[in-house]
Amino acid sequence: MRFSILLLSTLATTSLFAADPDGAALFKTRCATCHEGPPQPRMPTRKELETRTPENVMNAMFRGTMMMQSAGLTDEQGRMIAKYVTGKEFAEVKPVETVGKCTAAPPPLAIGAGDWNGWGFDSDNSHFQTKPGLSAADVPKLKLKWAFGFPKDVQANAQPTVVGGRLFVGSNAGIVYSLNASTGCLYWSFNAGSTVRTAITIGKLPSGKFAAFFGDIRANAHAVDAETGTPLWKVKLEDHPIARVTGAPVLADGRLYVPMSSIEEVPMGNTECCKFRGSVSSLDPATGKVFWKGYSVLDPSKATDKKNRNGIAMWGPAGAAIWSAPTVDLKRKVVYAATGNSYTSLSINTSDAVLAFDLETGRLLWSNQVTPNDNFLVGCPGGPNCPEGLGPDVDFGSSVILRTLPNGKQILIAGQKSGIVYGMDPDDKGKILWQTRVGKGSALGGIEWGHAADDKNTYAAVSDRFGAGATPGIYALELATGKLVWSVPAPKVGGNGAQSAAVAVIPGAVFSGALNGHFRAYSTSTGEIIWDFETAKEFQTVNGVPAKGGSIDGPGPVIANGMVYTNSGYGLFGGIGGHVLLAFSVDGK
Repeated sequence: MRFSILLLSTLATTSLFAADPDGAALFKTRCATCHEGPPQPRMPTRKELETRTPENVMNAMFRGTMMMQSAGLTDEQGRMIAKYVTGKEFAEVKPVETVGKCTAAPPPLAIGAGDWNGWGFDSDNSHFQTKPGLSAADVPKLKLKWAFGFPKDVQANAQPTVVGGRLFVGSNAGIVYSLNASTGCLYWSFNAGSTVRTAITIGKLPSGKFAAFFGDIRANAHAVDAETGTPLWKVKLEDHPIARVTGAPVLADGRLYVPMSSIEEVPMGNTECCKFRGSVSSLDPATGKVFWKGYSVLDPSKATDKKNRNGIAMWGPAGAAIWSAPTVDLKRKVVYAATGNSYTSLSINTSDAVLAFDLETGRLLWSNQVTPNDNFLVGCPGGPNCPEGLGPDVDFGSSVILRTLPNGKQILIAGQKSGIVYGMDPDDKGKILWQTRVGKGSALGGIEWGHAADDKNTYAAVSDRFGAGATPGIYALELATGKLVWSVPAPKVGGNGAQSAAVAVIPGAVFSGALNGHFRAYSTSTGEIIWDFETAKEFQTVNGVPAKGGSIDGPGPVIANGMVYTNSGYGLFGGIGGHVLLAFSVDGK
């Protein structure tokens, strides 16, 4: 499973208060069961919650992750909980800041060869920038050019997009920004109403207008005018109350493909569970009209004859969330998607799998499941809805990569949280051609957010952030065979060196961030570290927002037109919080 902030958890009671008690009493009744009990995977501790801002807690309760768990709370009750759990007062509401706004109008938008558009750079999701505007020899000379602070955020978990001299990036607060890619000054901002953690895809509409496409954590797909930020359309793609879009939309051949995930894995004792099914939807980019919706779980969920420990009917099958951007194969007219774990004990063959959907109809063509029966919910085995035969939670959280080998044959590369990288045959229903273990793997281990591949190798950063036998670091494997070319363990400096974030590659250099805030570049030939920058510190920002970096986790770096960009700050699961976007250039020029 892959998800961001979890601030409230299982409802301990369904009764509401006749009068508003204080925040401590509300927290004790609503939240303490999970957040003050034994630590649980993917669930922040009370100490971690204290690092948040009250605004961030309120956003999670009423506009984000914890909407379902906070049902029935008044706004004032939510404010009481937020102030109590953070120990902070809400900031005074101030007028919109004007610091950092661009003084000159931008040139007309156009997509260039050196741009980085969307999550994977291309529809193959290679994360391989072929025309970076700098060479591997230039990388050791990279210096910080500017920093941008995300106001009131506690983490930075959306990968930027760089198109036509502009940078587009979402934020935890739900604000989408368009910046000058060279200077960081602000062209426009748009309030999506909920957290935007997807990368943004820019495309030209039949009208000639450029649109910026993205998703939010309330299961909406958005299109706004890329030049002005004016909304064009907004479509809700899933009715499940805690479904969310975490993988970036992909635009290919006049269609927009949007994946769907959820956080129904958070066990809710007084709610029927589990009903969510992952999906990919095909949309008209001009209007948002849905052409088709292909599910990763073919049969709709229904009530079973089993009840959870609170006497509520258990449902299924469910799960197989699609956390990452789909991969479009126009040659075979297929959309590939990698899936997460199952939520129930009912057997399905599409969880922890690579799926192929028909490009025209959305029909599921094939599924290659690599880990059967990975049935998992947060809080198990002690939770109310735990499936029988609890799985290890080693789903696919990163996109599949489509590459062409020297002999002309194509191959799919998939990295799993199990620590295994797979080479699969797109012409034979995803048949495994090779598999190579590079990490121990776990719920927070293995390949978490994304690997990259150039013309010869695939590069996988391994999290493995704790436990005996953990092997965090970065690994290069030969595309054709999966043979290990080189590996470099995470340097043991400055805290947890696990490398969970997505990686990116240019000819001669691969970039990878770490939980301790180090942002490094490695030689693609030898694995030698050729550049290292520590981001876990305070920065002066172009928009006047006091900001600091922290863990680099989730989104990966972006390289475009001679510059390198990364977000820094991810305070979940033992990470270091922060809220800054950093831009580097050769000698800082």
